[in-house]
Amino acid sequence: MPFQLPEQHQLLQATVREFCEREVRPHARAWDEQERFPSELVPKLAALGVLGIRIPEEYGGAGMDTLAYAVVVEECARVDGSLALTVASHNGLGTGHILAFGNEEQKRRYLPRAASGEWLAAWALTEPGSGSDSANLQTTAVRDGSGWRINGTKMFITQGTVGGFCVVLARTNKDEKAQRGITAFIVEHGTPGFNSSKKLEKYGCKSSDTAELSFENVFVGDEQRLGEVDHGFIDTMMILDRGRISIAAMALGLGRGALELATRYAKERVTFGKPIGQHQAIQFMLADGRTQLDAAQLLIHRAARLCDAGQPYSVEASMAKLFASEAATKVCNDAVQIHGGYGYTREFEVERHLRDVKLCEIGEGTSEVQRMVIAKHLLR
Repeated sequence: MPFQLPEQHQLLQATVREFCEREVRPHARAWDEQERFPSELVPKLAALGVLGIRIPEEYGGAGMDTLAYAVVVEECARVDGSLALTVASHNGLGTGHILAFGNEEQKRRYLPRAASGEWLAAWALTEPGSGSDSANLQTTAVRDGSGWRINGTKMFITQGTVGGFCVVLARTNKDEKAQRGITAFIVEHGTPGFNSSKKLEKYGCKSSDTAELSFENVFVGDEQRLGEVDHGFIDTMMILDRGRISIAAMALGLGRGALELATRYAKERVTFGKPIGQHQAIQFMLADGRTQLDAAQLLIHRAARLCDAGQPYSVEASMAKLFASEAATKVCNDAVQIHGGYGYTREFEVERHLRDVKLCEIGEGTSEVQRMVIAKHLLR
């Protein structure tokens, strides 16, 4: 470890690690091959406190900080990237948006259900035609009496078919600048016109539920509006900052898991009369991997601590996500290389780590977007 975690975070880390080894590792490969969301894990995760890690105790959560959130996501990813993605998105996006900008009535309706696992949270920003250019979204919400009519399509939505509710970003004012004319709404599954129209087939994170959503004349009352009218995109940028810490932690966990597997294999696999770990080429890959992952962890924990201290951390979150995702991708790729031909088969876990980690360079802001954020700060 680059530095010592606080005692309560160490206990949390050990508890989640033991849970993942017992409840997740034996099944992760099968879930991935079947592309099946493991709904049986949800009540167990809730009992562990993982689904309400940042939700205050008064709403049924664990009431811990962003550093704890990062630790949990890292430990889940060490064994299964799909599980880490579920935990990260549930806590950081859908639930996180309500925690940050919801009114008291909304918090009391949704946060206890999210912490208990009764309702998983989804968060819908991305659309088929707007990914990195997220402010260019085309979903609309038009006032209709005491509420709003929502129409549009969302893409790549985690928990899209299994979530109990979804925070949806929609354009409410076409006359405002793109970033100023967007509002957030809470839409519950089962609302007429709200459909999970297409479950997506993916390269990695296959047991995380990802779907296309459609909204066809969906009516929600004004009490379902989350935050101020036309201010949703500005709020969203704050939500994404914390989300980038969690995706960085996911990358770190996947890299750690792959490095552990590669190190073990390097001790056991014999070529030319000695374990491959005694060959300098293998040693260099392992040494580089450990160094890069430790550096990534320092960046992640710095961003998390700044967030918890109430200090600006947007640039630090981008730096953490950029470095951690690219470093972990290299580590996972090297782990496959160390395993040789076996690494290219599904018999060994490292190929799944490599497939899963690629998402971390794309989701919640691509590496290119992170470089833009960092550069703009430097040039400001």
